[in-house]
Amino acid sequence: MHGLAQFSESIFASLNLEGAVDHLGLGQSPTGRECFLLIDGMGLELLRKYSRTYPVFGELIAQGELASHFPSTTAVNISSVGTGVLPGVHGMLGYTVRVPRSGTPGRILNSLKWDERVDPVMWQRTPTLFERAVAQGISVTHVAAKRYEGSGFTQAALRGAHYLGANTIPDIIAGAKKALDAAPSYTYLYLNNLDHAGHESGIGSPEWLAALGIVAELISGLISGLPSGTRLWVSADHGMINAGEKIVLGEGNPLMDKVSLLAGEPRARHIYVEESDLAQVQDIWRETLGNKVSLFTRTEAIAANLFGEHVSIDSEDRMGDLIAIANEEIILIDPARVKEESSMVGHHGGITRDEVSIPMLSRIIE
Repeated sequence: MHGLAQFSESIFASLNLEGAVDHLGLGQSPTGRECFLLIDGMGLELLRKYSRTYPVFGELIAQGELASHFPSTTAVNISSVGTGVLPGVHGMLGYTVRVPRSGTPGRILNSLKWDERVDPVMWQRTPTLFERAVAQGISVTHVAAKRYEGSGFTQAALRGAHYLGANTIPDIIAGAKKALDAAPSYTYLYLNNLDHAGHESGIGSPEWLAALGIVAELISGLISGLPSGTRLWVSADHGMINAGEKIVLGEGNPLMDKVSLLAGEPRARHIYVEESDLAQVQDIWRETLGNKVSLFTRTEAIAANLFGEHVSIDSEDRMGDLIAIANEEIILIDPARVKEESSMVGHHGGITRDEVSIPMLSRIIE
């Protein structure tokens, strides 16, 4: 199944970006105007279950399904949208990862909050599709909340686009409409209210359904407001599950013994240990958690293509010595962040269908 990297590159291929491959067979852009709306956290299974409440979803054409790249989390998958490559190449491997050669036990980089000591362009070296398109004369615009403009993550994953800060639905629609006046043009829109509601209140909660209503409002506004002939695409970066069993790592068990650093997130953990302790830590995790997790050494993760067929030296350096993927609805809580992580209802990052399967919807604006 194709993922967001191939989908994003295919859209740019439809605009005749040099070197871009149309992996999905999207064909030539009808009028040279492409708009991609990414709804953070809107998994395909969630949409199938709850979208009937909002008729506008029926006005979009289902073009199939896409897969969130591993781990199924925002920083990883939006980086694939921006670059058109898989995580093993772009090196954004999770919500948090260790910064190589940052001392003992090392520093953790939060991909979404960033660290001013880390140069985002050096951290993510792959030229973005946005940069490549602008260099070829394609107008590229990024419309999202004002707080993301200039952030480390934006510079790393989505650099090159003209940024339009928009904090309200009318402003997002107006920004997209303005951006698509010229052709060839590509506009990327991002909304995270659904993901936030899922984390805070859970899938299917009144708060989550209200957030889905806002998504429907935005889609309706785009259908009625974008220039005629614009091809509108709607997808997501991942789905979500509501947490089941909560395992606090190290609470009443030896799971954190000899672990230098813990990164990732509750559904997909990067575990850093000294090489001499790797076998012992691996045995302890397997004996303690059994089939509650899928556990990989770094070597096994690379061989299994968890992060894609190709893994750069930078990615290998950042990857955990062990990768633990929580099964079913289990979450693995960092003992240093118990309050924050255990209070979240919705989670993602794992490999269940609810987390990985994402929609591929389209509409040509009349």
